[in-house]
Amino acid sequence: MNLATFGFIITGVLLNAAAQLLLKAGTNAMGGAIHLTASNWFATGIKVATQLPILGGLACYAVSLVVWIIGLSRTDVTIAYPMLSLGYVVSAFGAWIFLGEVVPPQRMVAIGVIILGVVLLARS
Repeated sequence: MNLATFGFIITGVLLNAAAQLLLKAGTNAMGGAIHLTASNWFATGIKVATQLPILGGLACYAVSLVVWIIGLSRTDVTIAYPMLSLGYVVSAFGAWIFLGEVVPPQRMVAIGVIILGVVLLARS
């Protein structure tokens, strides 16, 4: 995989992780868990659709899709798709830094395993 292709793939991964963090920030801004009922679905939908972090997350998804398609056109899916697992790493650290979520030691070990797997994959 050349540098340009890697750039498209990693940009897609980073945008996808950013989308997750923004969507979570949007739900946090709404007060946490969303509870839909027959009587509140429309009002809740409007509330969700007007949260700036959620709109930002959706925009990140849209751009990541375009970038990802470009990356996929340049490399094998058996190389590109496993790179998405780096999104777990970025999301975990982003949630810890920006959302104040706890990342216990067992998750840190799991993140290390993911990183090792991606390094092995990239070298193949």
